[in-house]
Amino acid sequence: MKHFNLKTGFSILALSLVFVEASFADVVAPTANKGDTAWVMISTILVTLMVIPGLALFYGGMVRVKNMLSVLMQVFVIFSMVAILWAIYGYSLAFTEGNAFFGSFSKLFLKGITPDSLAATFSKGVFIPEYIYVAFQLTFATITPALIIGAFAERVKFSAILLFTVLWFTFSYLPMAHMVWYWAGPDAYTDTAAAEKAAATAGFLFQKGALDFAGGAVVHINAGVAGLVGCLLVGKRIGYGKEFLTPHSVTMTMIGASLLWVGWFGFNVGSNLEANGLAALVFVNTLLAAAAATLSWMVAEWIIRGKPSMLGAASGAIAGLVAITPACGWSGPMGAILLGLVSGGTCFWSVTILKAKLKYDDSLDAFGVHGIGGIIGALGTAVVASPALGGTGVWDYVTNSVAEYSMSGQMISQLWSVVIAIVWSGAVSFAAFKLVDVLIGLRVTEEDERLGLDTTEHGETAYNI
Repeated sequence: MKHFNLKTGFSILALSLVFVEASFADVVAPTANKGDTAWVMISTILVTLMVIPGLALFYGGMVRVKNMLSVLMQVFVIFSMVAILWAIYGYSLAFTEGNAFFGSFSKLFLKGITPDSLAATFSKGVFIPEYIYVAFQLTFATITPALIIGAFAERVKFSAILLFTVLWFTFSYLPMAHMVWYWAGPDAYTDTAAAEKAAATAGFLFQKGALDFAGGAVVHINAGVAGLVGCLLVGKRIGYGKEFLTPHSVTMTMIGASLLWVGWFGFNVGSNLEANGLAALVFVNTLLAAAAATLSWMVAEWIIRGKPSMLGAASGAIAGLVAITPACGWSGPMGAILLGLVSGGTCFWSVTILKAKLKYDDSLDAFGVHGIGGIIGALGTAVVASPALGGTGVWDYVTNSVAEYSMSGQMISQLWSVVIAIVWSGAVSFAAFKLVDVLIGLRVTEEDERLGLDTTEHGETAYNI
């Protein structure tokens, strides 16, 4: 029998420990899920498609031909400018731990984020690269102020819009995003004590229990209220109520609405951050709500005005998409259809009867569709999320099961989000518009408005005719 070599034995033992340590590290070290990462990348592209060209064409087709290019320019440049602001300070203020209303400056200029940095999803132990999370949330930050311009299209200075956007993005969008969406992530909720500690670091409305899957309060109510404040302060277009201020290209608007609908799958389904069964539910909900609202708006218009219009059908689809946005991850398919039916008819009423009665000039119905639709969706979430009505309920990360659901309790939480969004955006928007008006003035001259903003603001025309 050969004698055992002590040196060799220690070498083998040391090597074995290295392999065990490496294997253990492979097991416990968090890594990004490649499938989820790919889906969020695709979703980011889809939301970019919603803004440029989707929203630009949707809005552009609804203005008169002399203002088409100005709308395209406003959307395009707002997207570009807010993207840079997001990287410099926006992401840090929205998605780092700070207080209940703002994050911190710890990630200014995306400091500390590397290709190895991870962002939590909604499943324990599942992550995506933080860089793609930054990019995905960037697209939400860019589309929200771009929605606002529809309320006062055809009469505001380009420079005034840009300055207002910087102010509003900083003091309205970022705190709303932080209040609703910032939390420590599911892995922090290991037991009751840890959950209480983690919840205390979350945003104000997250702590209130508000559900907003993809931006009902953060995006749509926030932008819709800002648009309403803007159109009231700027005043009506020349000829409003006396001349037919008709869309110059319903064809362009239909193309834009279609791109918005397609891009909305990235908006809603991408907000799940994972390519799983829940993402499939969100996909179906998004599809059905838009279809139901299209039919609802069309029928309401057909009954009241005698004829169904393409502009109405396109607007109905957007209303349904807005309403399902906060609820899409908690509603069942029938709940999504219900939200679509309610939002289509109600938003038609808001852009026709309500607007005419209150006599405000919301040019492209930013408030009538996004503000009203967002409120319907936010409050409706409390109803359609109920497991008794086919919803998913709310997940308890401590027990790893669906929590006991109270519709009345959830409605109170949703009311918190609606009221805070209205008051916060209204106050910030009023102050920002007033400041811009004092510094550079909001409205173009009467002569420039009559000539059209394409030539007077940009020295170009949309069409060579």
